[in-house]
Amino acid sequence: MLPQLSLSLQFGAHDDAPLHRAALPRHKVARWIRHALARDAEITVRIVGRAEGQSLNRDYRHKDYATNVLTFDYARKPVVSADLVLCAPVVAEEANAQSKTLQAHYAHLIVHGALHAQGWDHEISQAHARAMESLEVTILAALGFDNPY
Repeated sequence: MLPQLSLSLQFGAHDDAPLHRAALPRHKVARWIRHALARDAEITVRIVGRAEGQSLNRDYRHKDYATNVLTFDYARKPVVSADLVLCAPVVAEEANAQSKTLQAHYAHLIVHGALHAQGWDHEISQAHARAMESLEVTILAALGFDNPY
């Protein structure tokens, strides 16, 4: 049985918002996250524009550019509590550059962010990166998506 999920799905003001809303039906976002969870969770997924994405990345990671996904993990036990912030224009640019659908790229990044919320970290070492990527591939395959790498 999959873990329980309390999901808040939010869309900030940004260009092409209808395109991103269409790629992210609530039931699919919930399914993607639940498949990545090892325990019950309360997660907010927020889709933002470039300015908000850059501001958050600068303020919290000290990197002055908009990135694809930011994970703010607040608790891992007894319930995972986190915010996932995805920058819509960056996600769209990457999907196009990688010849992926917007929905497939969002699925990958949301699974990636959900794993970060549970303590997975690909920046620790190559071994951690390979383990995390392998888990992402397995989860995405179970959801019907191709290997994102």
